[in-house]
Amino acid sequence: MTTLQKKETAANAIVEGVIWKQLLIFFFPILLGTFFQQLYNTVDTIIVGKFVGKEALAAVGSSAASLINLITGFFIGLSSGATVIISQYYGAKNDRDVNRTVHTSMAIAVVFGLVITVLGITISPWLLRILDTPEDIIPPSLEYINIFFAGMIPSLVYNIGSGILRAIGDSKRPLYFLIIACVINAMLDIVFVAGMNMGVGGAALATVIAQTVCAVLVVLVLMRSRESYHLQLKKIRFHGDLMKPILRIGLPAGIQATMFNFSNLLIQGNINSFGTNTVAGWSAWMKLEGIVWMFISSFGIAITTFVGQNFGAQKYDRMRKSVFQCWLMATIAVLASSAVMMFFGERLYHLFISDPLVIADAVKIMKFMLCFYFLFVCIEVFSGALRGAGDSLIPTVMMLFGVCVLRLIWLWGVLPNLEHNFIYTILCYPITWTITAAMFLLYYFRSDWLNRCKKKAGFL
Repeated sequence: MTTLQKKETAANAIVEGVIWKQLLIFFFPILLGTFFQQLYNTVDTIIVGKFVGKEALAAVGSSAASLINLITGFFIGLSSGATVIISQYYGAKNDRDVNRTVHTSMAIAVVFGLVITVLGITISPWLLRILDTPEDIIPPSLEYINIFFAGMIPSLVYNIGSGILRAIGDSKRPLYFLIIACVINAMLDIVFVAGMNMGVGGAALATVIAQTVCAVLVVLVLMRSRESYHLQLKKIRFHGDLMKPILRIGLPAGIQATMFNFSNLLIQGNINSFGTNTVAGWSAWMKLEGIVWMFISSFGIAITTFVGQNFGAQKYDRMRKSVFQCWLMATIAVLASSAVMMFFGERLYHLFISDPLVIADAVKIMKFMLCFYFLFVCIEVFSGALRGAGDSLIPTVMMLFGVCVLRLIWLWGVLPNLEHNFIYTILCYPITWTITAAMFLLYYFRSDWLNRCKKKAGFL
């Protein structure tokens, strides 16, 4: 077999062979990448919690993180539209439009990166006040946020670049970049925070530098490629005819991400009312839960690309089989990781903080939340599958209602009538996950979504 044939075989692996094996081959680099992404983010929390204190831990892990997710979430969702379009064109072997979509995606990253930088720095002080953030947390939160948003363009360039590589079936190189970033971030955290006493600002600066290195690496890989996704800096621009399909898929996903993060921001505002200890405990849990989330999100990313390429290749039966097998493997993985967390989670909290009151709150949160993550598997896998086929609007509406509207009803309509208890606040998570999962299952198995996607793609 020639080198070219080997490359073509590797490129077509997602639309050929044993489904579960190909899913796992594509999934594991994403999982490891997600693990290093979590580690990359968690290092800041661990070092800040140990060397600066619980106020800094609460700032980096809760208020700042919630605001960052809210403001960047829209772009991450929007960029998924470009990733889906690239995977479909790649599966259909439409090299010209793969290349044009790559350059349009990079233009989106640069422009939105600039917009998000200005927006994030401008509105963050106001949002922190609205969220009733404890006064001792606001200064370090703003310091972290301002530095983080200053590095937004390289962050978005890296995210879209990694999405391009995953769209064409390459989940390994994004993993390598994350490993490099994780090492750089950890080393700089130790130097800036532990060595130079720069506090949360040092942690933010370490993150920005690591993200910039990743952006440079992914751009170099795309520029050196001689395949359809080859990037040329002088060709980066918006292609109007491609913006429509990108926005058709990405805009609903962006709105969904924004509303999802907005509801989480309101929940964070309620959590802030319980004081610094609870906020710090919730911050530690949000980092630790990444062990479970990395399985959920990695399977979601895998099935989106898998469905996208098989839909582009018009292999619909293989597409449906891949969705079921992905859901089954994801459910098993989440249940197993939740069980492991139940036994070892309390010990892991000591990595973040030594305060017994903070740890006590964090353990209560962990034991409650771990019982319900299997519910979100249905939402992540089936929404990812629908998005991969190009069906984005109706799933977004279901997500907005199930995860956002119902949470607002709980927070504003139900919670004020209940005892001021932290568990009642986070009870909205399992309730909304259950309802949203039921809606996705009904829509996937009972509606005519696939034929509608075929018509939009010109396959009917």
